[in-house]
Amino acid sequence: MRKSLSRNPNMLRTMIGIGMVLILVLGYAVYSNTVDSEYYGYSTTNEPIILQMEEEVEGEAKWQTTSDGALTWINVTVYGVSVGNTIRVETSGVEWYHSLLLGAPDADNFNCGEWSEVSESCVLARAHEVQVENDNMTVRGLVTLELPIDGLGYLQSEDSDSAEAEALSLIADSQDTVSWKVSVLDDDGIVSSQGINLTMEVVTHEIVSVSEFKLDPIQESVYSFATLVGCFSLLLALPLMVYYSAMYKAKRDERIRAEAPEPEQ
Repeated sequence: MRKSLSRNPNMLRTMIGIGMVLILVLGYAVYSNTVDSEYYGYSTTNEPIILQMEEEVEGEAKWQTTSDGALTWINVTVYGVSVGNTIRVETSGVEWYHSLLLGAPDADNFNCGEWSEVSESCVLARAHEVQVENDNMTVRGLVTLELPIDGLGYLQSEDSDSAEAEALSLIADSQDTVSWKVSVLDDDGIVSSQGINLTMEVVTHEIVSVSEFKLDPIQESVYSFATLVGCFSLLLALPLMVYYSAMYKAKRDERIRAEAPEPEQ
């Protein structure tokens, strides 16, 4: 390395110059995306609401209720059911997604959405049935995948006014009045409601605020510089390892030749 630098004194200046140019380019990219971002974040309410369930026929395990607003999650929990029964949840016409992976302990953050597609395990239909596996069974579903299920979403827009209009339109398009029916069945039909209780919880969304997405220039510059240093270190480490290994091998071979006895004549 020293010989290379002595033969070409401009090498070090070239490496430093390239590094500084990369730092400036990364810094400008961070700055331009910070001061002129086309992305806006919008936050929504994300509070669960317990719906009042009413029996359609007294003594039968079939209930109905109505929900209003822009819904995402629905959770129906039935208590006191027998293993082997079937829980059926249906709507008056709105289709919704259901999957056994929704809310499962071994499927954290699963929400049916896989980038721009829907997971194969999620089924879209008006009615879904789930086989009872224990006496307290929960059926989970998603009414729409367009709304942010955690209360924070992002969209691309020209300015803050149009971003706010798009966010409000997104919520308005998801507003609907939905009639729900929940029933417990066995092979003979609807079972008796004696000893069975249930709760139905829905999550509704309303716009709280819309703000421009911004990066922290200082923090991003530190990250960019650390990445640059890491890349240069990686690029220099391998050649230096090969160089010093070759030097060590050459010195060892020279020492072995020097210590070898001369052949007898």
